[in-house]
Amino acid sequence: MRLIIITISLLLLPVWATAQKGRKAVRYYNRALMDWAKYKKNDAYTVMKRSIRKSPDAPELYSKLGEWYFSQHKFHEAVTVFNEASLNCPDGKKQFSVPLVKSYIYAGCADSALQLIEFYSPLAKDKREWVKLKAQAAFVKKAMMAMQVGWPASLGPRINSKYPELFPSMTVDTTTIYFTRRVRNMDEDFYEARLDSNACTEWLSADNMGAPPNTINHESAQFISADGHYLFFSRSDNRSLNGWEDGGYDLYMAYRIGVDSEWTLPLPFGSGINTPDYEGMPSLTPDNRQLYFVSDRQGGYGGYDIWVSTFENYLWQMPVNAGPAINTPGNETAPFISLDNKTLFFTSDGHPGMGGTDIFTSKKINDTTWAPALNLGYPINTPCNEESEWMRMDGKKMYFASDRQGPAGNFDIYETELPQEFRPAPIGILSGIVIDSISRTRLNSAAIYIINAVKGDTIYQFLSNRGDASYVLPLPVNAAYAMHTARIGYTEVKDTFTIGRQYAAQQYIHNVSMLPIDYVQPIHDTLIATIHFNINKVELSDSDKMIITHAVEPYLLDSRGVILYVNGFTDNTGNPMLNDELSSKRADLVLKILVSLGIEDLSIIAKGWGEAKMIASNDTEDGQKLNRRVEIILRRN
Repeated sequence: MRLIIITISLLLLPVWATAQKGRKAVRYYNRALMDWAKYKKNDAYTVMKRSIRKSPDAPELYSKLGEWYFSQHKFHEAVTVFNEASLNCPDGKKQFSVPLVKSYIYAGCADSALQLIEFYSPLAKDKREWVKLKAQAAFVKKAMMAMQVGWPASLGPRINSKYPELFPSMTVDTTTIYFTRRVRNMDEDFYEARLDSNACTEWLSADNMGAPPNTINHESAQFISADGHYLFFSRSDNRSLNGWEDGGYDLYMAYRIGVDSEWTLPLPFGSGINTPDYEGMPSLTPDNRQLYFVSDRQGGYGGYDIWVSTFENYLWQMPVNAGPAINTPGNETAPFISLDNKTLFFTSDGHPGMGGTDIFTSKKINDTTWAPALNLGYPINTPCNEESEWMRMDGKKMYFASDRQGPAGNFDIYETELPQEFRPAPIGILSGIVIDSISRTRLNSAAIYIINAVKGDTIYQFLSNRGDASYVLPLPVNAAYAMHTARIGYTEVKDTFTIGRQYAAQQYIHNVSMLPIDYVQPIHDTLIATIHFNINKVELSDSDKMIITHAVEPYLLDSRGVILYVNGFTDNTGNPMLNDELSSKRADLVLKILVSLGIEDLSIIAKGWGEAKMIASNDTEDGQKLNRRVEIILRRN
């Protein structure tokens, strides 16, 4: 029986292990695998080389060692290994041609790679892979010859640690940096650090942002809106074997009243944006009207794609794919829409690049079309992985994550100058507050429309902040604008201004004073009905419908000259952007009842005003319920 077992064991050994030296090679091979599994990488390299010396014609040994070197970004060492394999192994030149060429490309030896491609490509039955390798080698050669900026600088040990750091982002004044840290490859949390006031180029040590928004689940890819009030990010509670790489991600949003206030409890986006597929890595346009994010949902071009949702009529619309100029059959991730609202930066492994994932940019041609993507080139991009980029307001510097200093996935955050050709258009920061011109009190939730003074089209629309009635908006410089401000209970304000070149990367202060509408009191305005709603509900009871019916019955037979204003309001709990959406839905619900009763829809003006008009304190549940309402106001000419 023992003889049979030994015989079977020998039969199971690789071909190169049948001789005495081969069996020693197997022992070294297995020991190297154990060292690698224990993260003793240098020991694993050494022992695997001993195995190769015992069986120098065994392709499995070269393949494993070359694979290890390549995965740890030791591309020159991988070249050496695959070169030796080509010379020593049976049919080695053919067997190792592709990994050798890839190693040459990633090592920056494009000319050597192109020579091998010219030799091996005609011999291949399937030439598609060789076509891709040739294009990549040619790109690497051109990029390294066209190097425009210096080597990116690490942000140093106060930001970077032994753990991966990704997704840098900053406040508009660049005094606070936020990023994601993957601690022990088991949990992703948000960290923040402030600029050292005593050394304007140095950061203080980073601290965990705490809860909220951080939880025991994974929070990653945070994005702070231009006004500093909104936080968009990805969250997952789907733990994979290594703790982070599988899906189950959704998009979340939190809010704070002031830049030094606490974040509210984050809430997920609705089902129009979040799906059972992956949704993450958000980027919000400076006017808070469009959300770029990543998803592998159906309808894309393959892998992860970049999608865009627009906030219209107080609702986030169904996302649309960014299109073939951006997305490829590979993976496109980490979108960042610049403050000029026209320049998109993103990460891709599908467009021609240096290797790994590279950072690309594209300019918006119109609302749905983008110019062809451009690689940012070497040394911003390298054969390693570069991703999750963020641009400073002046467009001159970019921050991004790269694993160029270590093995794949061990990211640090870097700073680099950006070549002139890739910089966004210069912008200034329009900011101010909206106030009551009589009482001088601040007016939150005022609707602000920015109009191109030359073309006459509305280019931005947003609300003054819930907390302090402020607003912040990046705008291209050297341009004239019209501004239209509206708020319930106040006379609309229309004015014009020009942001000159001197305001590039600077603030342009423009406060808005609004006159209460009761100075010209509308004649015959009558509140005829008020409907109250339960928290987060958009539904009418039978008694609510009866109240509406009785209120408008006197005007059903003769509604000439009658206009009905249907105004929806909420309390100030929860998220103001979601409250705007909620109040709009409630007003639309009442509008439908009025239309069903026979009121012409042209005679009804329905609008959601969110938190703009409180009639009771929000400190009690009773007060909050009084504020969650829809008012029907009758106006006769």
